Amino acid sequence: MLDLHVMKPLILFLVLLTGAVIVHGQAALEKGKRFYEDGKPTEARKIFTAIAEDQKDYAAAQYYLGRIAFDENKLDDAEEFFEEAIDHNDKAAEYHNWYGNALGRIAQNANMVRQGLLAPKMKNAWERAVQLNPQYVDPRQSLIQFYLQAPGFMGGSVEKAKQMAVEIKKVKPAEGHRQMGNIYVHEKKMPEAEKEFIAMAKADPVYVSGLANFYVNQQQYDKAFSLFDDLFKKNPDDMMVAYQYGRASAISGQHLDKGEEYLKKYLVYTPQPDEPSHAGANMRLGQIQEKRGNKANAKRHYETALKIDGSLKEAKEGLQRVSK
Repeated sequence: MLDLHVMKPLILFLVLLTGAVIVHGQAALEKGKRFYEDGKPTEARKIFTAIAEDQKDYAAAQYYLGRIAFDENKLDDAEEFFEEAIDHNDKAAEYHNWYGNALGRIAQNANMVRQGLLAPKMKNAWERAVQLNPQYVDPRQSLIQFYLQAPGFMGGSVEKAKQMAVEIKKVKPAEGHRQMGNIYVHEKKMPEAEKEFIAMAKADPVYVSGLANFYVNQQQYDKAFSLFDDLFKKNPDDMMVAYQYGRASAISGQHLDKGEEYLKKYLVYTPQPDEPSHAGANMRLGQIQEKRGNKANAKRHYETALKIDGSLKEAKEGLQRVSK
């Protein structure tokens, strides 16, 4: 029989060792998250991969590995990582939301048969995310797009989309109005859409550029440029407004000098992942040069845009026009 005087130090050592392992695992997860948020996916991946399945933070590590794969457009890998995260923790709304996002991105390039198989899975994922966190706006936005695009037999429904927009208004009013406006645009009910976008801008001034873009799309350019000018007076260094002004100039053929100036300013700026790319800015500069009749400069900008992003349809079409 072991002496208790011998056992107590041993037990204390094991308890301390176990605690150290847990603390180390948590520290590793936080370190990996910092690397990911700082735009260092290679370093983050190494840390997340090293977190073993029997550790507390394994599900979170798999989720972040899925986010890294999603960012790198490795969508099949992302799907597997998110599934693994959900298998080990079914209660995290973020895991379900991003699982649905990965399936949705895969479906964009899938054939009709696979799209039919993926549709209920992505819908269920986003609905589960909303169920787990009713305040979570992102999956509600995705469900609106699903309801508008999917046929009725797959669960598509304009009325469901509108109900989801109403729910978003309760959480984030400006975004709810934006979503309802987009639904009315989908229905080609432009007066109703305009009312929603105006309400959106009143609810949160950050959304004013969205109202301006609605006017651009409706070819109400005077209203759009007036809003852009007001935004520049408040913040001359707002790069998103700079890009949107340039886009409006390229589409309308108006205020070309200012549009060119703002787009060149945008090219000096480093866009965030969810902001328009330099490829888009070069494409808009090409359109401005084309409207001026300067085919050589337009061609140069279109070619630059396509070197950065070869999928830009408008840049391809523009290059064909100015190369004739």
